[in-house]
Amino acid sequence: MTKAAQTDILVSGGGIAGLTAAAAFAADGHQVICVDPAPPVTEEAAANSDLRTTAFLHPSIRLLERVGLWDRFAPHAMPLQVMRIIDAGGATPKARLVRDFNAADISDAPFGWNLPNWLLRREIVAHLAKQENVTFRPGKATIGLVARESEAVVTLSDGSSVSARLVVGADGRESVIRNALNIGVDTIRYGQKALAFAVTHEKPHENVSTEIHRSGGPFTLVPLPDRDGKPSSAVVWMERGPEVARLMSLDPPLFEAELNERSTGILGHLTPVTRLSAWPIISQIARRFTGPRTALIAEAAHVVPPIGAQGLNMSLADLSLLLDLSRSDPGSRESLDAFQRSRWREAKLRLTGIDLLNRASMIEARPLRDLRAAGLGAIYGIPPVRRLMMKAGLGVT
Repeated sequence: MTKAAQTDILVSGGGIAGLTAAAAFAADGHQVICVDPAPPVTEEAAANSDLRTTAFLHPSIRLLERVGLWDRFAPHAMPLQVMRIIDAGGATPKARLVRDFNAADISDAPFGWNLPNWLLRREIVAHLAKQENVTFRPGKATIGLVARESEAVVTLSDGSSVSARLVVGADGRESVIRNALNIGVDTIRYGQKALAFAVTHEKPHENVSTEIHRSGGPFTLVPLPDRDGKPSSAVVWMERGPEVARLMSLDPPLFEAELNERSTGILGHLTPVTRLSAWPIISQIARRFTGPRTALIAEAAHVVPPIGAQGLNMSLADLSLLLDLSRSDPGSRESLDAFQRSRWREAKLRLTGIDLLNRASMIEARPLRDLRAAGLGAIYGIPPVRRLMMKAGLGVT
């Protein structure tokens, strides 16, 4: 039997969270192996490219600076200065309530910075290629885990195995690592999907991220750099599954017409410039985030609807704490117990809040949509509440 390779950290999962984890542990001086079943897709036009975007909030920026990634991201990032909430739940899809949250009210910096996910993968992979203490093995899947107090041994799809002081499960909502530890999950299924794609538009976005509520879920426009000399934004359009299927089946002119009706014309005429991609929307949380010498982060630990830029920012909060706790003995019982106590409760609270917001955004009945508009207006109009929400987004006290 071939002897297991030795490493400090084994990261299972080569998505954005997993690749960032590999970079982060390497920056702290650990030997790292990162594995993923598929090569990363790093071009927008590729068939399987991830057309979603990520808005990095302040705590995430601090982590990216710490691990040496932000300098690679910054030239491609679009600042988000204003977060705009619109309720368009009246008889026709027109803005009837608008509330703006301007970062300038509490900070000299924007709320965050937005980048395409395919580009993030490209830049992190390029960064890892220059790190002598990182081995990235795309095309190698994790198929087994034996976790003990002294070590965790991962079996890979090529028949090899790796012994690590700490295994980081960043392998998605169907996590092999989580399943190997027999950790259950609690899942909420909304019957929703999200359409993700990019558009150009007539009016400049002026660094405003806009979330439009009507029914089925929020319709969000997030600023991107200009494209072919035209203002551009990323779209995340959440609807119930059958409606997403209908939209994706439309001929391009009909889809464009419905897109522009749903956007309330806030940025003038929108023109799709990438293919459409659809993603199922769920909320999910693992019942534990740890096992012997093993920690779950990102969607292996928690999944939330794409509201308020929480998903990947929660994942990087997982990673930031795990890094801090892993400086002396990665994977020790004490460090993992501390990780479990802090991150599980925080993730559960955020998941509960986002679940409530998503349910409110899905409301179909007109009287309830009127009630939602009144509630949004009342809550967001209270200055202390507005400041509290903005500080939470900025990660300041």
